Amino acid sequence: MAEISAQPFSFPFRKQEIALVVIDMQRDFAEPGGFGASLGNDVGRITKIVPEVKRLIQGFRDAGLPVIHTMECHRPDLSDLPPAKRNRGKPSLRIGDEGPMGRILIAGEPGTAILPELAPIEGEVVIEKPGKGAFYATELSDVLKEKSIKQLVFAGVTTEVCVQTTMREANDRGYECLLCVQATESYFPEFKEAAFAMIRAQGAIVGWTADIDDILETISHA
Repeated sequence: MAEISAQPFSFPFRKQEIALVVIDMQRDFAEPGGFGASLGNDVGRITKIVPEVKRLIQGFRDAGLPVIHTMECHRPDLSDLPPAKRNRGKPSLRIGDEGPMGRILIAGEPGTAILPELAPIEGEVVIEKPGKGAFYATELSDVLKEKSIKQLVFAGVTTEVCVQTTMREANDRGYECLLCVQATESYFPEFKEAAFAMIRAQGAIVGWTADIDDILETISHA
């Protein structure tokens, strides 16, 4: 069996059962004027990983492996947005408000779109999710079952929120989860490192972490 060099130990790679999940690489989280910036965050931290996320996506495409994208967004009437989520924190713009790129995190608005450099191509699945985790109130479980996927490689943002939440959801559903170190980011570097430690603690209790070159090396030769 092929393996990907990883922490806390090698990840058992099975080509017919693996997919890449790219979490929320959206304009609202990565560009000035978006939701991330309205919370007072340095969105430049997110844009710095775009080349690595792009390289990881291309590696999966070149290997003929599935790529799945997620977008955090809500219905225009906000019927899937709990007040507890909308009212959290003290952003200058709240979800649903009109911003420089349209209504914040509303499906179909310009700011909700995936960054152009990472845009899905024909045939790639895009999951619109109203929560932090990609399994909550979405069709992701059905998509993975249809494709016979049992292993998930993760990229995207933010490491400690939507990425880790989705990994934990996947872990509870029996998926083997691997997070690409260079293709994920947080607005808070200390949170990113803490998330890595939590994910791979106690013998990969949630999942593994691996460098992008090790992932690409294994999938390109399998």
